[in-house]
Amino acid sequence: MEFSIILGLFMMGTILGSFYNVVAYRLPKGESIIYPASHCPNCNHKLRPWELIPIFSYLLQGGKCVSCKQKISIFYPISEILCGLLFVFCYLSFGLSLDLIIALTFVSLLIIVILSDYYYMIIEDSVLIVFGILLIIEIFFIHGFDYLLSSLLSSLIAFLIMLILKIAGDLAFKRESLGGGDIKLMAIFGLMIDWDMSIITIFLSAFIALPVSIFILKTNKNHEIPYGPFLSIAALIIYFTHLNIDMIFNFLESLCL
Repeated sequence: MEFSIILGLFMMGTILGSFYNVVAYRLPKGESIIYPASHCPNCNHKLRPWELIPIFSYLLQGGKCVSCKQKISIFYPISEILCGLLFVFCYLSFGLSLDLIIALTFVSLLIIVILSDYYYMIIEDSVLIVFGILLIIEIFFIHGFDYLLSSLLSSLIAFLIMLILKIAGDLAFKRESLGGGDIKLMAIFGLMIDWDMSIITIFLSAFIALPVSIFILKTNKNHEIPYGPFLSIAALIIYFTHLNIDMIFNFLESLCL
C-alpha cells in the first residue's frame, strides 16, 4: 500500500513538474501557459502525446527534438524528477494527512521559483500571489483561524526583516543586493516555517550558495547568480526536517558543554 502511494505521488510529481517547467519558462515572457500547446522552441514542432511523457520521452528521444534534432534542455527531466522526489518527501514527512496538501502546494511553488529564477532571474509576483492565497486558504481550513493569524504575523515579520536587510545591503554595496522577489518569497517562508526559521534560511542558503558561486564565478566572473533557488533549497531542508529554533539552540548549547 505504501509503495503504491509513493509511486503514485512520484508519478503525479513528474507530471506536474513538467507543467511547472512550462509555467516557469512562459510566465516571465508574458506568454500563456495554456496556448499554444507544448512545442519545440526552436522549430515550433507540436509535441505529440508520446513526446510528453515525463522523463521517458527525453530518454527515448535522446535528449533531442524529433523534428529539428535541437538539444532539449536537461532541466526538463531534472525538474520532473525533482518534483516527483519532493512529492515523495512530502508524504514521508507528513504521511497521509491534511498537512500533506499544504506541503505539496508549498513544494509546487518552490519548484516554479527555482526554475524561473534560474531561467530569467525573476520570481513572478503572480506565482507568489496565487500560491500564497492557496496556502492561506489551506491553512485556514486545516488549522483554523488562530493558527492562520499567527502564521500571517510571522509572514509579515519575515518580510520586514528581509526588507531591512535589502535596504542595508543596497546602501552598503551601492547596488541592488536582493531582488524584490526574494523579499516576497521570505513572506511565504514566514507563513510556512515561522519568521525565526525564515531568517535561518538566509544563513543556510548562503552556506549552500558559497561553493556553487565560487565554482561559477571561476569560470565566468560576469555571470549573475540567482539567489531564489538557494533560499528555496534552504527552506525545503528546514521544512522537511521539521527543524525549529529550539532545536538549534539546544544543539549549540550541547556544543558549549
